[in-house]
Amino acid sequence: MTDRPDLTGSFAGIDVGGTFTDLVHYDSRAGRVRLAKVPTTLDNQADGVLGALDAAGVDAAALDLIVHGTTTTTNAVLERRLCKTGLITTQGFRDVLELGRRTRPQAYGMKGQFRPLIPRDLRLEVPERMLANGSVYHPLDEDALRAALTYLADEGCEALVIHFLHSYANPAHERRAGEIAREVWPNGNVTLGSALLSESREFERGVTAAVNASVQPLLRRYVERLADRLADRGYQRDLLVMNGNGGMVSARIVAEEAAKTVMSGPASGVMAAAYTGRRAGIPDLLTYDMGGTSTDVAMIRGADPAVSHEIEIEYAMPIHVPMVDVRTVGAGGGSIARVNAAGLLQVGPDSAGSTPGPICYGKGGTLPTISDANMLLGRMDPAKLNTLAGGVSIDTISEAFADQLGAPLGLDAVAAASAVLRIATAKMADAVRMVSISLGEDPRDFALFAFGGAGPLHACAIARELGVPRVLVPARPGITNALGCVVADLRHDFVQTVNRPLDACDMAEVHAALAKQREDGEAAIARERVEIAETRVMHSVDMQFIGQTHLLRVPLPDAEPSREALQSLFEEAYYRRFQVTLPEIRPALVNVNTSVIGRRPEIDLSLLIDAAARKATLAEAQTGTRPVFFDDWHETPVYWRDFLPADAALTGPAIVEQMDCTLVMEPGDRASQDADGNLIVTLGGRA
Repeated sequence: MTDRPDLTGSFAGIDVGGTFTDLVHYDSRAGRVRLAKVPTTLDNQADGVLGALDAAGVDAAALDLIVHGTTTTTNAVLERRLCKTGLITTQGFRDVLELGRRTRPQAYGMKGQFRPLIPRDLRLEVPERMLANGSVYHPLDEDALRAALTYLADEGCEALVIHFLHSYANPAHERRAGEIAREVWPNGNVTLGSALLSESREFERGVTAAVNASVQPLLRRYVERLADRLADRGYQRDLLVMNGNGGMVSARIVAEEAAKTVMSGPASGVMAAAYTGRRAGIPDLLTYDMGGTSTDVAMIRGADPAVSHEIEIEYAMPIHVPMVDVRTVGAGGGSIARVNAAGLLQVGPDSAGSTPGPICYGKGGTLPTISDANMLLGRMDPAKLNTLAGGVSIDTISEAFADQLGAPLGLDAVAAASAVLRIATAKMADAVRMVSISLGEDPRDFALFAFGGAGPLHACAIARELGVPRVLVPARPGITNALGCVVADLRHDFVQTVNRPLDACDMAEVHAALAKQREDGEAAIARERVEIAETRVMHSVDMQFIGQTHLLRVPLPDAEPSREALQSLFEEAYYRRFQVTLPEIRPALVNVNTSVIGRRPEIDLSLLIDAAARKATLAEAQTGTRPVFFDDWHETPVYWRDFLPADAALTGPAIVEQMDCTLVMEPGDRASQDADGNLIVTLGGRA
């Protein structure tokens, strides 16, 4: 727990997902939390947001703050539903976005395709040239620039990118081009590559700028429409939007750096995990968010989520703005199980989706899925099939597993379902290893934070596979992303390229850059009309040994490190990651980075479960028993989460059900409940 003051007011966190829009309304004056989950309105997400407010009975006019996580930009990028965008670049470099790096869509094949965000006929060149040292080699041809701007506007481009060579070293030409563009461009959707991302590597900087420009009009229209409709309901305060770095930014300026909102949904869930873990005294977490189609995993060390500047959304689409480092694997509740051509059982990546969905949905699905395996093995309540699945019986599911999986594998239906869960567990455990072992961390040093609609179903099995000793299940796993919107802080990240051998760096310039970044971040937070309890500043550098490609992020203890300190910190970080020393190779300082975080005051998470609903004893919280298959069938007690007494202590096997998910505890597992209503499971048995 922290001694920072509680926030006084009424505010809502609203997260728009692909299927549902979730809301958490926190009213500290009344000491009350309201929750809502409504279908997402894909054609206009604002309708779902307002519908969530209505479902929770929340008066927008009485709210002090709304924080919103949106999938507008994420879906637009992944589905290529982008605005028509033009690009103006240095003569001879119009194909940088298409040439990319020397990589292939498939590492071991020559097949695959890549389509750049901006087509070649809308990528124009103008005479100008900066050198890597920042000196002018050829002045900007302003007449050619004006002609290019006129052509792109006449072609119907809604957004513009200006991306000049080496603008990170000297942005003068880009800034001048931006001034001219704003005189003649028909709207404000103009992105300067160096203003969004001041780092070397023309491909990555250009793609990031192209993503920003191509989603900027979409995001601008959406947040303006939502803000207007909220204002019509009497909401007079600022609307904040989640960024992919786990921070928030005002809707008034969010479209200026629209690329930073990509991945805001997964980021909000990770921020809720960090917040919950810190309050629970478990600051080191591996987060595991399992939905219907995929599973997202991330690492949190010391209550700070790992943030990466090198996220690649898909092949040849790197977005080099700070984002919470979330990895995704194609395994969700709807992942289809089949026997492949080699006679091996395969789970995913194909998904049954929501239509027709798993067999247990009763919407016409006929292919066995992970959800069906859980239902057949008793981990989800088979008794609910009659009411939820339109008459589908457990026998129907059993026949599908026996015929489609069991017969070719020589297994009965139960053994086939158990095999499906084991393969799914191994696959999801591999995703967790990607964010831990691959970064030099041992999963056994962490707890697993399980959320999402299907996360707690598999959490204990995955933790056991990894050797993780504890699982933390929050009070409301299915709405964790919306909770992340409520608890997230304000955050601004800055990066400036140095790109020199360390022994050739002017350390006074490095110190000045870090100081300027801090000043800019504090000024940006001051402009936002949100209550802040404290401001936190984190500095870091990106370094590499000369000749290497990939960067290693090195946290700094202060803003004025000496050259010797940088060398030592980098060598230590390199050894921790790779267990090797390279004293004969000179290091290079590539980027200096600063994150300025405005910490918002604390909220009381214990309100997420209504204290009046709790029962006095564990026996009263039990709703029955049912047979559940682990290594064998066990008659297993079933509890309702909201009924659990405050001092509840459970021993597995046990099933804990609640509105939005089910927790499965295996034989020998033990669980206790903390003051915030989190269930903390300690693995036993085969752990």
